[in-house]
Amino acid sequence: MNLPPSSSDSTVSNIELLDERIRRWVWSKGWTGLRDAQELAIPVVLRAQQDVIIAAATASGKTEAAFLPILSKLVGNEEMGVALYISPLKALINDQWGRLDQLCEELEVPVVPWHGDISQMRKRQFMKHPQGVLLITPESLEAMFVLRGHELKRIFGELEYVVIDELHAFIGSDRGKQLQSLLRRIEVVIDRRVPRVGLSATLGDMTLAATFLRSSGAPPLIIESTAAGQELKVQLRGYLIEAVKEPPQIPPEPSTAGVEDVSPLPEQAESETEASVADHLFKVLHGSNNLLFPNCRSKVEYYSDLLRRRCEREGIPNEFWPHHGSLSREIREDAEAALKAGDRPATAVCTTTLELGIDIGAVKSVAQIGPPPSVAALRQRLGRSGRRPGEAAILRAYAIEHEVTAQSPLSDRLREGFLQSAASIRLLARKWFEPPYAGGLHLSTLVQQVLSMIAERGGISATDVSRTLLTDGPFSGLKPAQLITLFRELGRRNLVVQESSGALLLGQVGERLVGSHDFYAAFASSEEWQIVQDGRALGTLPIDSPVFEGMCIIFGGRRWKILNVCSDPAVLTVAPDPSGRPPIFDSGRAMVHEQIRTEMRKILEEDSEIGFLDSGAQSLLFEARKFYRDARLTERMILMDGNAVLLLPWAGDLANNALVLLLRSLGLVSGSNEGLVVRCEGWDMNRLSDGCSDIVALDHVDLIAMLEDVDNLGQSKWDWALPRELLVQSYASLHLDITGAKRIAAKVVAAIR
Repeated sequence: MNLPPSSSDSTVSNIELLDERIRRWVWSKGWTGLRDAQELAIPVVLRAQQDVIIAAATASGKTEAAFLPILSKLVGNEEMGVALYISPLKALINDQWGRLDQLCEELEVPVVPWHGDISQMRKRQFMKHPQGVLLITPESLEAMFVLRGHELKRIFGELEYVVIDELHAFIGSDRGKQLQSLLRRIEVVIDRRVPRVGLSATLGDMTLAATFLRSSGAPPLIIESTAAGQELKVQLRGYLIEAVKEPPQIPPEPSTAGVEDVSPLPEQAESETEASVADHLFKVLHGSNNLLFPNCRSKVEYYSDLLRRRCEREGIPNEFWPHHGSLSREIREDAEAALKAGDRPATAVCTTTLELGIDIGAVKSVAQIGPPPSVAALRQRLGRSGRRPGEAAILRAYAIEHEVTAQSPLSDRLREGFLQSAASIRLLARKWFEPPYAGGLHLSTLVQQVLSMIAERGGISATDVSRTLLTDGPFSGLKPAQLITLFRELGRRNLVVQESSGALLLGQVGERLVGSHDFYAAFASSEEWQIVQDGRALGTLPIDSPVFEGMCIIFGGRRWKILNVCSDPAVLTVAPDPSGRPPIFDSGRAMVHEQIRTEMRKILEEDSEIGFLDSGAQSLLFEARKFYRDARLTERMILMDGNAVLLLPWAGDLANNALVLLLRSLGLVSGSNEGLVVRCEGWDMNRLSDGCSDIVALDHVDLIAMLEDVDNLGQSKWDWALPRELLVQSYASLHLDITGAKRIAAKVVAAIR
């Protein structure tokens, strides 16, 4: 349920319910009053009788909304209890520690950050007298279960609240399933329910956040801020990379093979275009604080270098700082400190590392190069801008497209990247965001949690696991018989052993893995696949979509056909594909939601101008609309490209991927999801119609057969330990939309008829 706003005729602020020392602290800060979410949260959190979600925009006081009443409750008790604050980032913990420490020092409430950078002395002090506020990540909490399992009841015996910051960042992920498991296990250890307070940006459907916070029992109370949104100023600029007159040739094999020798260099035309983008960025960002988001780490380094050198040419101190996960903590903290100091201009050129709520102060604008990973990510990024009273949030977006030639693929002719950027901005303005995908099984995380529970207790029964993790737990979608199948596989791999009493213990392999520091994280870094041609390493590529023999990929600006897929080690053996250049396709790109593609098509079918486009972007829009109409794509979804059938389903990537795999299971030799386009090589219209008719008629999809030829199903950290039947179920639940694929198939059948 949602809590209604306070009555407009109420003359008494809920601040009066707080401890007097907290009220004095509020007035000392110069606050003239509390924000709406803070007012509404106080009585509910103080009662501590139900779970609460506090939803509001970035920098809207969510942390204070939770902790002002929580601290008031802690200091009001005769014996101070514990409030557990869980954050997705160590940097956010450090930031919140700084925000809470002054107030808590006045209240004599200990505040203890707990992660790898905190001294053991500090941790021992908390372990000796567990009270106050404990700030921790899921990984450090996992380590506490594994290493201090016998002490958990004492540590959390007086636990009064659990606060989960950036709740939306956990939903639908392996870490989120890990967090749900840990919260459930805490309550099993202390044998009572602890009220949970989730802090979240406003989601399109808050029921997803409510279900995530607690999957059973009374639903949480949702306090959603009604404060007016920011004014948004936005411009999308368009840039064109001139066509190369002759296609690049594959270099001859060098005498000494190596990645540096054979990796393709950026085309000069592309470099010149990106230099033009950097020139404009310098012009509009110089002299102020900003965030700049290219779409990958290599581009972060590329633009950081271009902009740093521009500062050198202008004879001014550097204002542009790289920030991504591969950099050392010291370098990242230098960038954060430069932004937060406010005494000199600083722009962070960053990846998602600065999306979440680390306090870096206010920034003037946010710049985005290329399509954002999602509308939700764009909203999160933009929340950093326009925080000061009277200031608008400013978004500067840049679309870089290739000049169209006779060989240009369909996606270039439709200006796919530009359209995705424009559609994302329009959906952002309408306050639509992708709902988190909460339906995945995440059985990789179940493997980790089984091993963790054995380490915590020294041994467990199958009934213990089922009662804790399946019955009213985060893995309630799994059947007991499937759990037994999992145990057998873990036993076969010597991860667990079963003694004569029936108790499950860690096997030799399980002991070694649980003893590793790497065990505590439920997620693994994206795997880099090595690309090899004729025994020569061409480089590496992160790949999240399904790959199989015969599939075509783009690497280094060239088209390659996959000859062989080897998952251990991760190697793709490729050969040049002479059949023509397909769309530029980044295998590591984020999955695009169907609503974005629907909005892209809507833009193409309109006649009106889009006000936030510059002249270059307007030209891109004109070209895309002209081609769309000339090709009669209003009424057509199927085109021929030589020996290939191209489908334009305007669907999301999860449905496109599922369609390709279903068609392959019916005999399609070479098919691929290329974003806007699903490519079917070697089939004619009749064969495609027959295949899609078969898909529509399916009552039950045989996942084992459908995914038989896919070798990279192991996308999550512990997938390697799953039996094949559970692996394909887990993969399909996370990465495929089979219902959406059947809808596309029905449209194809209708179109061909």
